[in-house]
Amino acid sequence: MQVNMLSQHAMIYSHDIQKLINGNHHDPHTFLGIHPLSSDCKVIRLWNPGASFLYLEVDRHIVEAIKVHEAGLFEYIVDRDCQPQHYRVYHKNSMLAHDPYTFLPTFGELDQYFFSKGVHYQLALVLGGRLAEINGISGVKFSVWAPGARSVALVGDFNHWDGRINPMRSLGHSGVWEIFVPGLKTGEKYKFEIKTQTGEVLIKTDPMGYLCELRPQTASVIADLDRFIWSDEKWIEERKNKRHQPQAINIYEVHLGSWKKDHGYFINYRQIAKELVNYCKEMGFTHVELMPVQEHPLDESWGYQVSGFYAVTSRFGSPEDFQWFVNHFHENDIGVILDWVPGHFPTDISSLGRFDGTALYEHDDPKQGVHPHWGTYIFNFGRHEVANFLIANALFWLEQMHVDGLRVDAVASMLYLDYGRKEGEWIPNRYGGKENIDAIDFFKHLHSIVHNRNPGVLMIAEESTSFGGVTAPLQHNGLGFDMKWNMGWMNDTLRYFSTDTLFRKYHQNELTFGLLYAFSERFLLVLSHDEVVHGKSSLLNKMPGDSWQKFANLRLLLSYMMCQPGKKLLFMGGEIGQGREWNCKAEIEWWLLQYPPHAQVQLMVKELNHLYKKTKSLWEIDFHYTGFEWIDFADQNNSVISYLRKGSQDTVLCVHNFTPTFYPHYHIKLNNCRQVVEIFNSDEMKYGGSGKLNPDVHVSHGITISLAPLATMIFQVKK
Repeated sequence: MQVNMLSQHAMIYSHDIQKLINGNHHDPHTFLGIHPLSSDCKVIRLWNPGASFLYLEVDRHIVEAIKVHEAGLFEYIVDRDCQPQHYRVYHKNSMLAHDPYTFLPTFGELDQYFFSKGVHYQLALVLGGRLAEINGISGVKFSVWAPGARSVALVGDFNHWDGRINPMRSLGHSGVWEIFVPGLKTGEKYKFEIKTQTGEVLIKTDPMGYLCELRPQTASVIADLDRFIWSDEKWIEERKNKRHQPQAINIYEVHLGSWKKDHGYFINYRQIAKELVNYCKEMGFTHVELMPVQEHPLDESWGYQVSGFYAVTSRFGSPEDFQWFVNHFHENDIGVILDWVPGHFPTDISSLGRFDGTALYEHDDPKQGVHPHWGTYIFNFGRHEVANFLIANALFWLEQMHVDGLRVDAVASMLYLDYGRKEGEWIPNRYGGKENIDAIDFFKHLHSIVHNRNPGVLMIAEESTSFGGVTAPLQHNGLGFDMKWNMGWMNDTLRYFSTDTLFRKYHQNELTFGLLYAFSERFLLVLSHDEVVHGKSSLLNKMPGDSWQKFANLRLLLSYMMCQPGKKLLFMGGEIGQGREWNCKAEIEWWLLQYPPHAQVQLMVKELNHLYKKTKSLWEIDFHYTGFEWIDFADQNNSVISYLRKGSQDTVLCVHNFTPTFYPHYHIKLNNCRQVVEIFNSDEMKYGGSGKLNPDVHVSHGITISLAPLATMIFQVKK
């Protein structure tokens, strides 16, 4: 009886069968699964191409389904009281689990509505491959945005990467495709097989995946982000409560893959966290900034070619390992900032590019959608779903991974339509200008949400132009960043320090010009990784002179940065005077510390960092002109400058001598001071200097000091 009824029905549903065979069924749930067959029975309809037989467990009895179509359609009749939870299916990998085609959509109508408007801030929880329990049944829900696709199928180890087995359901105008697969667990590898409108088949990594295989493999991997138990509540609460207070911010920029290695191999997040925390505490850094740890295919891209925006790179372990990393830093009162790359993404065929056969995440026109410098795709910030993908991504790192801030890479390339392009190679905005209005709106939207939901986190712009209001509040029509890298200061300063000391007197303006705009934005002073690669030399080897002068100049550079208004960032290796350029394939040259000049530079940085943290005048009023006062910027003949850094309760005098000439009696005009005490001198012998110190400073119509060669001197001033 079963055979006769089912063979007749197979003819009726030939249209659905043909769509399954062709891989074009946009709603397989309406056909597969359990459905009424007559008034007194139901049919379980299963699709397993290539199978000769198929078994089910119905009410705890093993039964064999009947093959009703040679392409792989199986059916089994049950009574009308049978429910989806009453039967399970033996899948292709022999797993016994409930039928995926009996569940309602896991990406609901509200999800679709908010996503289409670009305001689904919990997107990380509902798109992608996510562990779930539905109607008491555990498994993994999968959803992916591919509005241009003709069909989408789920492939993985569980179905032998056969795109015929698990076609997904289209959720209509939202462009989202969805399926829930019971029985799948953490560690399952998967991708999406997308058939385009032209019939091309694309195998794509999950854009929202939490974990990927270690390169060069590219499959997404199911991960559980809720398993880790956080213990950083005190840190998060203090971060929130202190958000309006001045802070000492001294950031150590780190590339995890080359800070340290284990016999040439990557170190796990947990192990490197222990070593890096100990080092940062000893050295006096307040934060680490990690060059991108989002998944990326190529080591040499340093992480800036992101293929998995929601996946922490598997080079150093699992998402849970990374959560432990962040938690450990917070337990030791050190913040964690991540580099974040929302401006572009690689063209790798397995990644976001031409995701559903169309320009989905990027612009279609290469004048807008392809970056001329990097050969990468540029996000279409004007598309609601794309902006939502990025904003939800920022929130993911801040909220689910507990990081303390994001340094946004290459902001200028996002703000300007003509960035890196010649005339005729770019498309003006609707007003005929070169500003990217969609990107500007994106930043304003991003920061309004980020700061409202996560008070106290830092959003930092790497922005290399004079675009106005980068750190101005949104209510003043600014972009809303908390800080901006001071690229002008970095370029002027390094150019000056690279100049022979004999000729520095002709370049005094390179030291002073930056103070004309120092308070126009909330600046972060940086000596970053970009300045010690690609033939630019290490910081040490940028310095002119003999070996002693090179190290003295380096000590002067690092201490000069610490005295200037603005927060601080130093790239790893600079603190030990590394001789070679940074190499992402090798670790920092820690072996250099066996040689006194390098160990002495490190000691100076350590003691200067701790001095900085406890001396409020060096950081309390960084972003307003009242925290800075010139004493003398006109002594260009001697290449000397001096100025005050002022806090609410203390003041320090900073003096810098940029030549190797020693002046035993250098007079500085300083009014209304009764006592001046030297609290730091980069020329101390323990730092490798010549020992020209100021144990006693005579005050009379100013002060007269021993002006050490190629040195920074900091004095506590009591008025």
